[in-house]
Amino acid sequence: MTPQDDRPVSPVSDGGTPPTRRQSKDAARQDEVRLENAAETAGGELPPPAVPATAAGLGAGPGPEAGLMQRIMTGNALVAFLSVVLSLILGGLLIAVTDQDVARASSYFFSRPQDTLGAAWTAASSAYFALFQGSVFNFEGETFTRMVYPLTQTLTVATPLICAGLGVALAFRAGLFNIGAQGQILIGATFAGWIGFTLHLPVGVHLLLVILAGMVGGAVWAGLVGLLKARTGAHEVILTIMFNYIATNLVLYFLSTPAFQRPGSTNPISPQLDATALYPPLLGPAFRLHWGFVVAVLATIFVWWLLNRSTVGFELRAVGANASAARTAGVNVSKGYILAMAIAGALAGLAGVAQVSGTEKVLTSGVAASFGFDAITVALLGRSSPWGTFAAGILFGAFRAGGVAMQASTGTSIDIVLVVQSLIVLFIAAPPLVRALFRLPAPGATRAGKGSASTRTPASTGAAA
Repeated sequence: MTPQDDRPVSPVSDGGTPPTRRQSKDAARQDEVRLENAAETAGGELPPPAVPATAAGLGAGPGPEAGLMQRIMTGNALVAFLSVVLSLILGGLLIAVTDQDVARASSYFFSRPQDTLGAAWTAASSAYFALFQGSVFNFEGETFTRMVYPLTQTLTVATPLICAGLGVALAFRAGLFNIGAQGQILIGATFAGWIGFTLHLPVGVHLLLVILAGMVGGAVWAGLVGLLKARTGAHEVILTIMFNYIATNLVLYFLSTPAFQRPGSTNPISPQLDATALYPPLLGPAFRLHWGFVVAVLATIFVWWLLNRSTVGFELRAVGANASAARTAGVNVSKGYILAMAIAGALAGLAGVAQVSGTEKVLTSGVAASFGFDAITVALLGRSSPWGTFAAGILFGAFRAGGVAMQASTGTSIDIVLVVQSLIVLFIAAPPLVRALFRLPAPGATRAGKGSASTRTPASTGAAA
């Protein structure tokens, strides 16, 4: 037998055109695949199901940013918790290093190291205790109202963070990196504020219209990004960055016009909203906490239901996991992009309503503060899950509310709160670093080891022997 006899021959009809070299290679590869499948079947395993090639890469994402979002969304809650712990530890070290008492004690560290360590512990623990008292419970309060007032402040500050964070998280689940929550908050607040101080409507109707206007404003602003993404393929990161700048300058322009500027004032500030357009106090006039927090809770429930119990949410998650596979399965990816961004913008618009109709009661160019950018961190820390984002929003609300009390009580700069928040982002975005520091197993390592042992067949065991 010649060497040519060993090569696979593609079946052709007599007298037909002989196969090309590429066809011969394809036929040979098909024969090899059939032999491998037959060997696996003989060993007790079934061949893998025939699935589209895109489905095999489900979760890989179309690019590096999609892979990062996928790792964050599927990360362990323990990793997120340890990220916060690590950030607080490093923040405490920074507090100690910059403390004057620690600096004085360090001058004779080698003769009495306990003084330096004690001063460092005192500086860090005092700062964090003041942060706790300013955000959760004031043990020095003379009345119960003063004791729980810090907690209500935390929930008040957390309200826009939760709403905007839900918008960012929802976009993440759809595979979109929405960093335009800042602009969406501004536009939502502008729509809501204009309705609030221009129209004079009955109680209930006015507030409802303000809420709807804020949601519509945010949805339209973010929906434009989704439309451009779907129709032109423009990247949502670039679009949302530009839209943030446009929104900021639009609000500044509006506040310089007679339609928005307060009469008799040259400052960029609107008239105060009507009382019928404001969120009522949730716990009475002694607290700033308003019914916007209840709206944030309802928004969290809605997003959870949307993602986990609705067909639309399933399609959005499919698009976020792998747009190519979702398109192959019949999902309208373009529609998913537009819808995801519109809903995300509506949620961010709720954050604008919470600010203009609940906390500030007027429209200014700084009504959004930095809530839109902090919402990105909130969504990352919450692993893009609705209730995780809710908890992360409360945590960051505590940082904001307690930072002022910490600085007033201990002299520690409030900027340390920003440092801790930045460290949280660093550790959340680098789960392998956290696992390495705490010697945690890689995700799926244990399951993979058990799976490889359990799938070992008698035929393969005999062959190994």
